[in-house]
Order: sequence, then structure tokens, then C-alpha cells
Amino acid sequence: MYTPHNFRSGAGAYARVGVETLAMSASPHQLIAMLFDGAKTAIGMARHHMGAGEIEAKGNAISKAMGIVENGLKASLDAKAAGTEGTTLVSNLSALYDYVIRRLLYANLHNDASVLDEVDALLDSLASAWREIEPGRGGF
Repeated sequence: MYTPHNFRSGAGAYARVGVETLAMSASPHQLIAMLFDGAKTAIGMARHHMGAGEIEAKGNAISKAMGIVENGLKASLDAKAAGTEGTTLVSNLSALYDYVIRRLLYANLHNDASVLDEVDALLDSLASAWREIEPGRGGF
């Protein structure tokens, strides 16, 4: 029997399979771009849930964004691979990711959509810069 819940569950499962398939064939550069997209999507969902007063869903979306930043973006930083010249960049990015996580926590605790906007803009800037780097052209 068709219900809206069954449709959403099926659509969600289909989307997850699509993302998993894309991730399995993606380059490391593309994987980082996908992490940025995932974090931004989670922040957008948190903003929606915050506006709708859906506290648990908002918290889950913010937790997802924090996990992507901490266990995806920050964990992918590699000071050894960056070399001497890239050590400062890696250190600065690590500090920026820590800041993003703290701000997401603040947004969750204080229901502050403006902080979600701030973090979203930061991640958008980083994602845009990341997409400008083409592998094989001297980028990271």
C-alpha cells in the first residue's frame, strides 16, 4: 500500500544508492566536493527544521553537518602530503573547520539561523575554491 512515508523512505534509499555509487567512482578531489555538498545540504535541512520548530530533526541535521566537517573534511587534511609549503594551509583549514563545528553547535543550542547562514557562506567559499583546483594542474 502506498503511503507518503513509504514513498519518502523509498526515495531516500534510492538517493543513498545514487550517492554511494557516485562516491565509489569518484576521485579523491570529487569526494571532497561531495563532502562540501553534503554539509551544505545538511545545513539547509537544519535551517528548514529550525524554521518549522522541528527540534529533533534540526539537531539531527546539524549533527550530520558537524560529522561531515569533523570526520570528512577535517579528517581528510594531510599535512605530510601538503609538504612544508602546505603545512600552514592545513593548519588554517583545521582551525577553520573547528570554528565551523563550534558555530554549528552554537546555532543548534541557540536556534540561531543567522549562524547557519554564516557557516553556509564559509563552506560555500571553501567549496568554490576547492572546485577551482583542477587535479593535475599543480593543485592540492
